[in-house]
Amino acid sequence: MEQTQNKTGLKHQWHVFLTAVMFLTRIPVPHNIDHSSGMLQKAARYFTWVGLVVGVIGGGVFFLLNKYLPGSLSIAFSMLATILATGAFHEDGFADCCDAFGGGWTKEKILLIMKDSRLGTYGVIGLLGVLGFKFLLLSSLNALCDPLQLALVLITAHSTSRLMAIGIMQSYSYVQDTDTSKSKPIASRKLTMLELLIAGIGAVLPMLLLKPVFWLVLLPMGIACWWAGRYFHKWIGGYTGDCLGATQQLTELVFYLSVFFIIR
Repeated sequence: MEQTQNKTGLKHQWHVFLTAVMFLTRIPVPHNIDHSSGMLQKAARYFTWVGLVVGVIGGGVFFLLNKYLPGSLSIAFSMLATILATGAFHEDGFADCCDAFGGGWTKEKILLIMKDSRLGTYGVIGLLGVLGFKFLLLSSLNALCDPLQLALVLITAHSTSRLMAIGIMQSYSYVQDTDTSKSKPIASRKLTMLELLIAGIGAVLPMLLLKPVFWLVLLPMGIACWWAGRYFHKWIGGYTGDCLGATQQLTELVFYLSVFFIIR
């Protein structure tokens, strides 16, 4: 009984959450937090909650700086804050996918390129494209939203886009078998219904502060996630950690684009 309580108690859940924070971000956590494979396997349930934290950082920076700086500069600093908070974890995955799928024509070649730490032409172009497109979309939204609404949009984009990455994890198999892969422990098991509920709550919680019409963005995000999953499965038979980062970046962009069409 005591062992069960230890596994389900609030203290244990807090440690699992901090493990997710440690995995997805550069935010400092206490040194005594267990980062074993067992804890990493449970961490995916809190990926959306980590997205909330990253979104609050980005939205908070924008909201505060917007009082003193032009909107474009506030957005640039907001993007920089989220990149620093995550260590460009997801952007790196997107760039690696651009290199791998752009330069590889077989599963083996794609996976080989994806493991390469060097950044190629496709990766540079993809990274500049995703960051530039994100900046332009947020700048367009800044002209249509009040600062508080845009801050909430930023928070929600980060939480819901990480739910889409979980959708890839639930629907497809992990294809990297190297023991050095950081994502392997997390990908070794599917989330239970309770864990999916926890992740779902973290994803949509900030959406409750927006108008009900904003819930419509989940449809195009879901379609983009479905397309990405099918694409990854077609070429490599499943997904890698980089594919999850690419999915997060792609669906975050789809979120901003969908919001633009909703409020314009």
